This record gives sequence, structure tokens and C-alpha cells, in this order.
Amino acid sequence: MPAPEPKTCASCGRTITWRKSWAADWDQVRWCSGACRRRGYRAADRELDSLLLAAVGRVRRLPLAGVDGDREEVRRAARRLAAAGRVRWIQTGRPVDPSTARGDVEITLV
Repeated sequence: MPAPEPKTCASCGRTITWRKSWAADWDQVRWCSGACRRRGYRAADRELDSLLLAAVGRVRRLPLAGVDGDREEVRRAARRLAAAGRVRWIQTGRPVDPSTARGDVEITLV
């Protein structure tokens, strides 16, 4: 039996790949790690998602380093939006996978 399709972490937006230890409860897996499970998806995260989406829509291209707030929080929001198909991550002019991208990236509307 092949492994099920990967999922996206509800907290950080990274890809969750299937593990044999999760075989019995793969349908209930929502978090990529214990840290994401403890953190969850808060009202502040929803607000940051909407602020980031509004900023991207206004300027069309937004360097992540230029957004106020903690850089990792902004990257988490951008990964969640990319997983939902609302934005695309660009690095050196090419689309990149948000789960594995390192360094400076830009996000654009899809």
C-alpha cells in the first residue's frame, strides 16, 4: 500500500510527510511537530494571514524581509497562504517550495 498524500501543518504551513508511526491515525494528524501542536493556530495568526495577503495584493510583489514583525512569523503566514493556493513563493525569479526555501524570498499573488 503506498503512503498517503502529504499534508500541510495547520500552524507553520510546512509539508507533513507520512510516517509509519502515524499509520493508525493519519487522518487526525494536523501538526508537524510538538512545538506546532502547542502553538496551534491563533487569532494573531489569522490576523497576520489577512494583513500579509492585503499587503501582497497592494504592492503585487513583497519581499518578506520588509514586513514588520518577527520574520519567522511572517514566513509561517506566507507558507500557510501558499498551502491554501493564495500566494506563490519566488526566489531568483523562479517558484520555490515554501517548506524547503531558505534565504530571501518574495511572494506574489497567484
